[in-house]
Amino acid sequence: MSWSFCRGTAQERENWSSQPFLCHGLRPSTEESMIQGLSAARLLTESGQKVVVLEARDRVGGRTFTTRNKNVNYVDLGGAYVGPTQNRILRLSKEMGLETYKVNEVERLVHYVKGKSYPFTGPFPPMWNPLAYMDYNNLWRTLDNMGKEIPVEAPWKAPQAEQWDKITMQQLIDKLCWTKVAKHFATLFVNVNVTSEPHEVSALWFLWYVKQCGGTTRIFSTTNGGQERKFVGGSGQICERLMNSLGDSVKLEKPVIRIDQSQDKVVVETLDHELFEAKYVISAIPPALSLKIHYEPPLPPMRNQLVQRVPMGCVIKCMVYYKDNFWRKKNYCGSMIIQDEESPIGLTLDDSKPDGSFPAIIGFILARKARHLVNLTKEERLQKICEIYAKVLDSEEALHPVHYEEKNWCEEQYSGGCYTAYFPPGIMTQYGKILREPFQKIYFAGTETATEWSGYMEGAVQAGERAAREVLHEMGKISVNEIWQPEPASLDVPGFPIKSTFWERNLPSVSGCIRLFGWSTFLTSAAAIGLFAYKKGLLTKN
Repeated sequence: MSWSFCRGTAQERENWSSQPFLCHGLRPSTEESMIQGLSAARLLTESGQKVVVLEARDRVGGRTFTTRNKNVNYVDLGGAYVGPTQNRILRLSKEMGLETYKVNEVERLVHYVKGKSYPFTGPFPPMWNPLAYMDYNNLWRTLDNMGKEIPVEAPWKAPQAEQWDKITMQQLIDKLCWTKVAKHFATLFVNVNVTSEPHEVSALWFLWYVKQCGGTTRIFSTTNGGQERKFVGGSGQICERLMNSLGDSVKLEKPVIRIDQSQDKVVVETLDHELFEAKYVISAIPPALSLKIHYEPPLPPMRNQLVQRVPMGCVIKCMVYYKDNFWRKKNYCGSMIIQDEESPIGLTLDDSKPDGSFPAIIGFILARKARHLVNLTKEERLQKICEIYAKVLDSEEALHPVHYEEKNWCEEQYSGGCYTAYFPPGIMTQYGKILREPFQKIYFAGTETATEWSGYMEGAVQAGERAAREVLHEMGKISVNEIWQPEPASLDVPGFPIKSTFWERNLPSVSGCIRLFGWSTFLTSAAAIGLFAYKKGLLTKN
């Protein structure tokens, strides 16, 4: 059975009727969408089908966007990072002939808080205050333990799903944390991972999101975590090479405006009024962009409600280039965690090339700060960024960049934001089961439908290949048990277990200590615990 497209007049479409199937990324406008649309097309092509991929933009890649010029060589303005346990994207990129390199974390990281810089090593900054340390430790431990109760394939089935979905992450943070420093860091943790604010997202959804990315340490870490590596030459090459392998099956500048399933064949119309005819369609877009498409018959009531309720996150990626890697000379790796409301940037990483050339620091303007700074000029944002880098790194050199690149994903009409759609309170339990449900001949492959590393390139590949296998099953080519397939662990990028120390597992929370000992005894005990932990070098999470 073949996949193809039909265009033009009714007579021309009739002549193509023996080529009845279409794989297409409807407005595949995100990093995930284009990768999942193309990965679905590749799997179907390898299964003997003919496919067509419709891309809204004039390029492939969506939110994986690699730009090239003399000032940067190449730079990923969109999705870039890959790490251990992201086995599908590692397999696919290897098949495309790409190599990865480790993001520099040889030197020390920097935690900037209350106007001071504190160098550290490991994924999380150390806490020297024993109260704060207990608060931090309890926060990460509790988030991970709550996540263990949530099925990744169906978070709405968690035992306490209704209760957790009714509250925001802000409410959960306020309940778990006693100290301001822990609350502020928890806010940054939400900002960094889902580019939204704690008061905007459901606690159930966020707990699921962290869980399906491997837990609090895995999702936040560079080494042995989600940001460990990048692709030599840029992540955009994945889609570019997938497009080359599919030849003229990929059609650029074809935004979809209408899908008609009222007849035997599915008719898809693009913005330039070109018509494509097929038996099946794979939609690889975030839910909200479905509102730009007219459906006949209309979307089912629950899906129609769902797509109005899941907005996109908000982020501006900023790459500042310098004459040399001056931060490495100060024994800093380029990773900064910046807790300062006046700072535009919350998190940075070294963005230099593998050989150290084109020295650069990438920073993320996140959520509320992106909305606050979106109306500034590019030059004004750069000035603010350089000023905070100069403070954090205590370096005059930070004020003298040689080049600047940025990408505001909130202004992209075929994205709507970045990294992914987030779920406000009450949505996951009411509408979650709709995410992967086909609508007649339309199958859904948005990254929101992934169950591992949703929001990352890994989740995109899983979603695309799962949707393609759903179609193959509908065609009678594979059994239902073959739709969801586990991925072998990558041998090139092994994932090491996330280990916890005795103290991380057993140290009581602040509230637990108070209940057990009372206030006076608690303060004495906390001081003793802090002194002991300090001497043993335990006041950090490694």
